[in-house]
Amino acid sequence: MAGAALGTLELGRRAPIGVPTEVAIALSLAGLLLALGICVRHVVSVGVGGQLLQVSGARWGTARRARRTAARCPVRVAPPPDHPPVPGHPLVSRSEPGPDVEALRAEAKEFLELFHEEDPHAGPIEPRMTEVMREIDTTGTYWHTAEELTFGARVAWRNNKRCIGRLYWRSLQVRDLRTVTDAGSVAAHCFEHLRTAHNGGKIRPMISVFAPETPSRPAPRIWNEQLIRYAGYEQPDGRALGDPRYRAFTSKLIQRGWRPPERRGAFDVLPLVVETVEEGPRMFQLPSQAVHEVLLEHPELAWFADLELRWHAVPVISNNRLVIGGVSYPAAPFNGWYMGTEIGARNLGDSDRYDLVPEVAERMGLDTSHDATLWRDRALVEINRAVLHSFNASGVTVTDHHTESRRFLIHLEKEERAGRGCPADWSWIVPPMSGSQTPVFHRYYDAANEVPNFVNDPEAACRGLRGGPPAFP
Repeated sequence: MAGAALGTLELGRRAPIGVPTEVAIALSLAGLLLALGICVRHVVSVGVGGQLLQVSGARWGTARRARRTAARCPVRVAPPPDHPPVPGHPLVSRSEPGPDVEALRAEAKEFLELFHEEDPHAGPIEPRMTEVMREIDTTGTYWHTAEELTFGARVAWRNNKRCIGRLYWRSLQVRDLRTVTDAGSVAAHCFEHLRTAHNGGKIRPMISVFAPETPSRPAPRIWNEQLIRYAGYEQPDGRALGDPRYRAFTSKLIQRGWRPPERRGAFDVLPLVVETVEEGPRMFQLPSQAVHEVLLEHPELAWFADLELRWHAVPVISNNRLVIGGVSYPAAPFNGWYMGTEIGARNLGDSDRYDLVPEVAERMGLDTSHDATLWRDRALVEINRAVLHSFNASGVTVTDHHTESRRFLIHLEKEERAGRGCPADWSWIVPPMSGSQTPVFHRYYDAANEVPNFVNDPEAACRGLRGGPPAFP
């Protein structure tokens, strides 16, 4: 009832002087009914799928969102496509389209022209263009057809200049989940994504596209950088048990109510955090059936198994925003399969991650007294051999950096024959190990940003590493 009282006081405070008593009473009753409606809608809202973590007997951040949702969402026009909605965004009149709407019209036109140019079965463009422009003028956004969504997601992968594995962009499976908006259902579908993409070890490239950003409702957010990430626990000596990259993220989730395993380990899977404007951030423990991991062993060094290393099989990037024709999908987790160096050279080898190179070098009996012995290089190679061997022995799709480099150049040639450019960021395309021994090292690339594409917002990056602040404070 506090919300109802607040609504009445607000209406009374803002009523012009001289308004008849009957009108003032009517306005107050209207405010009371509106507040009651909001409270009822919030009370009956129940998430599904996954395990909801309770914090102080209530959903994390739910209670303080009821009033804000009703007041902010239905009357605001979304910010420009390269920014998520933010509190306090200025109102835009529907009768006089602002620059946001004009930019959206231009991006929609560009995308529809590309779609109809590349898809011979798309039919004539004029009726669809007219329909989309009318929808934008009426609602401030538009709804992609299933075919447009599939094409846009695949082309976004094709345009992702940081990805070396784009040869298979046409094989991307698109899960259309745009009607899914509540946190529990988003989490449940993410877990299903992990199971389906794993495919018994034959990894399927896949994307799950959840509700888009609209003028009437901000879209869900997934905080985690990937659906599966390992906890990093702060130790008394300043070091971390687990993945140091997620030390701050782990600490924040523990503060919010996550309970780690009683016996903490180096590969404890973090809960999935999904945030909606109505519910706030909610945490969901990943079911064991969704977490497929590979135990690492070496083809020749028997002691390697004693390190008790493992890594998850499906790399699902989950905090990048998919942008298609000016429409933004902040929650669109997608995956390909691992290139071995992503695990062996970066996740396990980087000094600010698991930093296994010194320990492996010591167990190998290498001379680590000075860098000129190249002990780091020799140890790093063996870690990467262990990753490739273990994934292959477990029947899980993986690729090596030499093979994938050659495949990327095949993709580049195909794009050039199709009359398209192939944007590529050299610093990401060249593998983190033996770069000069791969063919992608010895050339330059066009690093232009093409659309559709995946975008990593600074705010999303911060949430993925530090566990906040929330998108909807």
